Amino acid sequence: MSKLYQVRRFHEFGDSSREWSNFAVVIIGSGACGLTAALMLKDLGVEALVLERDGASSGSTALSSGFVPAAQTLAQKRAGIKDSIDAFAADVQAKAHGTAAAHLVQAYCQAVPKAIDALEMNHGVEWHVLDQFLYPGHSQYRMHAVREKTGEGLMSSLLNAAERAGVTLLHNAHAQELVLDSSDNIVAVGFRRPDDSMEYVQTQALILACNGFGANEQLVREYLPAIANAFYAGHHGNDGAAVMWSKDLGVSLMDMGAYQGHGSWAIAQGSLITWAIMMQGGVQLNSRGERFHNETLGYSEAAVEVLSQPDGQAWAVIDTELLSLAQGFPDFVQAQKLGAVKRCEDIAQLAKLISCDPDVLAKTLSWPLSDEIDSPESQAKEGDLGALRTRVFKRRLTPPLYAIHVTGALFHTQGGLNIDEHCRVLNASAQPFKNLWAAGGAARGVSGNAVWGYLSGNGLLSALAGGFIAAQSVAQQIESKNS
Repeated sequence: MSKLYQVRRFHEFGDSSREWSNFAVVIIGSGACGLTAALMLKDLGVEALVLERDGASSGSTALSSGFVPAAQTLAQKRAGIKDSIDAFAADVQAKAHGTAAAHLVQAYCQAVPKAIDALEMNHGVEWHVLDQFLYPGHSQYRMHAVREKTGEGLMSSLLNAAERAGVTLLHNAHAQELVLDSSDNIVAVGFRRPDDSMEYVQTQALILACNGFGANEQLVREYLPAIANAFYAGHHGNDGAAVMWSKDLGVSLMDMGAYQGHGSWAIAQGSLITWAIMMQGGVQLNSRGERFHNETLGYSEAAVEVLSQPDGQAWAVIDTELLSLAQGFPDFVQAQKLGAVKRCEDIAQLAKLISCDPDVLAKTLSWPLSDEIDSPESQAKEGDLGALRTRVFKRRLTPPLYAIHVTGALFHTQGGLNIDEHCRVLNASAQPFKNLWAAGGAARGVSGNAVWGYLSGNGLLSALAGGFIAAQSVAQQIESKNS
């Protein structure tokens, strides 16, 4: 049986290659990364063909929250937010404990505001900054969203922009073959159509924007065993195409232990519960009615924490004030309509819902506020200040209480092809291919090599910044070659 993803040589096709179509640039994948690259290339006067395996463009972007972190954008300035690229880069590295690829951190943090502003000024994508709360690890309000505040809304904005700009986007075109010449240059891409026929397009440059390997069970078990049994909440198309091509291309893989998990996936409804409620004082409880981790450290590592609890499940608990905050997010509203949010009038009713000891639950919910933790009374009452400091309340939860049954989930992977600061793919000797680029989930990200390295928004940071950088680099090379 032949492999799904192959690397072939141009001489194998003989005269049949004369019938192939031709585009200056081919982009595989039409998520945020691929569409950003295509739009930026349009701005630079370069025509690209975007190949999308599915019948409609959605991918990981549509399934995400749609929030893109960036510093010093027009949207930030309109909101009067003072931020800096250096501060953003420092936050990315701090979350990854200094293990994120330094050249990409700097390149992405510098490029993402340019991408966001270009999408706004040249293509009508309207951004605003979420300024009600800070996401885990961010020192400033820098999460950018479109009006809908959803990933689907972001995809809709990008697709509308691509249509207005005249981007050539081909759906139901599953790229499966990369065609190389004798010098290992990419000269064509083969894609399979719904009738099982193969078509080929010749190109001067290829950008891999086909995301990661979260939907590939074998690769997840190989590289991410800690999350292998978790629910996969990502897109089915993330089957590891770039990883599988890498072996035949002789490309090194980097940061393969990194991924974005999420510790708040509503079990019955199959939907994401915004982590904003945790950052503003909500708590997670296990089936014993106990808190078990510091919810403010990040939703990605929370996935592993939740999965380590009995039955790999937990309850997110909030009150009326936090419910009001959550209802500002369309995904939460939809989950609530589907019955995810259970109202409990008091602690006794909540204990009955969770099936835990009400006395244990009452003790859990009476832990000190952050400004009470160092009081002599708290020290005498609790004793273990080390543990207490990791799980303090920002605010007192006031009945009625609302509980959501959740588990940990895998959203998308953060490891992939090794690339330089221009998003050029590097071979095993760390030398760049002449005309192969990768960005977004197809390439290594900026989350280090572990789940705890994921800073909120790193996935879309890599997508938009990587797409922007790859487009600039490709256009420069084509211009240089044709001059």
